[in-house]
Amino acid sequence: MVHAHITSWALGIILFFVAFSLFKSGKEKPFKIVHMVLRLVYVLIVITGIVVVTGVSQLSAEYIAKIVLGIWTIGAMEMVLVRSKKGKPTRVFWIQFIVVLIVTILLGVRLPLGLWSMY
Repeated sequence: MVHAHITSWALGIILFFVAFSLFKSGKEKPFKIVHMVLRLVYVLIVITGIVVVTGVSQLSAEYIAKIVLGIWTIGAMEMVLVRSKKGKPTRVFWIQFIVVLIVTILLGVRLPLGLWSMY
């Protein structure tokens, strides 16, 4: 299930940038469609994350931190898109997104079920 979680995250990040570029290029209808698909991918990310965490024998503080950071990343992604659509400033949310995404990925790779455990 770790593979499904990583795949859903990768798909989510790609769709996020596709949606943002569609918005910036003024393509409102395709932006709405991709944004809705991205929201479905958020649900997949959360579900696969729950499945991965339930497979952990000992839930440590690092796993809890990863859960919180993952949800924060999704929130920052959504805030960038929604605030962009409303014409409000997004700089703070872009910074949050980039920093939290990097920390979440690094923490995920470090954990026992992370990337290094697959090889």
